[in-house]
Amino acid sequence: MPRLILCAFGFIVAVTSVSVASEKELQVTVEKNVIYGQVDGSALLADIGYPTGNELPAIIYVHGGRWRGGSRDYRESLDVAQWAELGYFAMTIDYRLVGSTPAPAAYQDLLTAVRWVHAHAAEYNIDANSLYLIGDSSGGHLVALAATLGEGPFERTGGWDEARSDIRAAISVAGPYELNTLSWGDLWTPIEGDALEARRLASPIHQITVETKPILIIHSDDDRSVPIQQAIDMEAALKASGVTRGFLHYADRGHMRITAEVVTETLAFIDRLNR
Repeated sequence: MPRLILCAFGFIVAVTSVSVASEKELQVTVEKNVIYGQVDGSALLADIGYPTGNELPAIIYVHGGRWRGGSRDYRESLDVAQWAELGYFAMTIDYRLVGSTPAPAAYQDLLTAVRWVHAHAAEYNIDANSLYLIGDSSGGHLVALAATLGEGPFERTGGWDEARSDIRAAISVAGPYELNTLSWGDLWTPIEGDALEARRLASPIHQITVETKPILIIHSDDDRSVPIQQAIDMEAALKASGVTRGFLHYADRGHMRITAEVVTETLAFIDRLNR
């Protein structure tokens, strides 16, 4: 079991369990290979799932793989059908990998996906004020950056230039928050400019302000890819700025993915935000 969740709601709460079973049968639609953006003639693809109903909250999943591998439907990724059954509009995205298009392309693609959801909110009956991001490993980094930096200085690419790009909160699973001290942080290297400064800009821990969106951090002591100290330092920095946050600190879960346990705690965190 994790030690506890620390939140900026003014109290410490014990870990709770939330059933992932839907209360009633919903008609669910799943669409594969949806084009959510286009960059230089290449399509950015997503899978989406959604139920019948109005004012659906939305969640976008961003996969891990050190920005150089992985895909939207690899093992232990977010299941769009499951989340649709829970009453969400759910989306999993692929993004440009650093082996072909250097940073910050992956982050620009995530922001494109956010704008796509806002642009299509009426079509899919989405509550545009209830858009959540979840990612693991490098995907956790990207969603945490969206919660802290927002659009930052980066050019809008991929389309939907007139749409909103704001989110309600982010859930970062085994994500890194300081790229210059990360063993594989040098994979985040732009084509030009100062690489160290680019990594600092892309490090969520350096972009925290009072405007930072709520973040749930999920991490384990025995993570061999992203040291637990990154999560500890990030939580402390969020606390110092008064940002609403959660910290699930495990001892023995390794480099975590979107497991059933993570789904349960994500739902609990979202529920507390909306009380």
